[in-house]
Amino acid sequence: MSAPQKKRAAGREKKPALYLAEFNSAGEILHAAQKTHAAGYKNFDTHTPFPVHGMDDAMGLSDSKLGLIVFPIGLMGTIGAFSMMMWMNGYDYPIVIGGKPPTSIPSMIPIMFELTVLFSAFATVFGMFHLNQIPRHHHPIFTSDRFAGFSDDKFFLSIEAEDPKFDVEKTKTFIAGLHASHVELVFDDDKTVEEVSSGHAEAH
Repeated sequence: MSAPQKKRAAGREKKPALYLAEFNSAGEILHAAQKTHAAGYKNFDTHTPFPVHGMDDAMGLSDSKLGLIVFPIGLMGTIGAFSMMMWMNGYDYPIVIGGKPPTSIPSMIPIMFELTVLFSAFATVFGMFHLNQIPRHHHPIFTSDRFAGFSDDKFFLSIEAEDPKFDVEKTKTFIAGLHASHVELVFDDDKTVEEVSSGHAEAH
């Protein structure tokens, strides 16, 4: 690295990615989610070792938007199957089978059903990928060593720096009021985690 590049790198300010607050029980994380939503934060998430009843309401989550993707795509499958068979059987190569007219609707139902299910299945999978913003092979939250406890017996709440209300000092003060057992500020650029819950900062 050249001298000018080293100088720019040294002067580059660390960019916060998120605050990560750790809790010890499902009741604590549920209460924290309610207060975070009530405070107006939007880009936050909870990470728990098992589903917590009432968490969707506590976070203010609306119903899944997946149905808005699946329904029109499934309908396209239905219409596509109908149009295909109507053209093939009725106009392109009309054949009377079993005494049924080429444009018999009942004879089309199995294929219409199959294409509806097929299109809906693809829409569900790829729509889920889109809404969940995956695949994402890394997230700054994995920088925290303590975060591994979310799959065991710990409960975490993260507030993303992308949230319009995020401010390093104000959000820190807000999280302090949630009475978390541990709080970390996770940075995006240099994989640094700064502990802030014990009144002193320790980077590692």
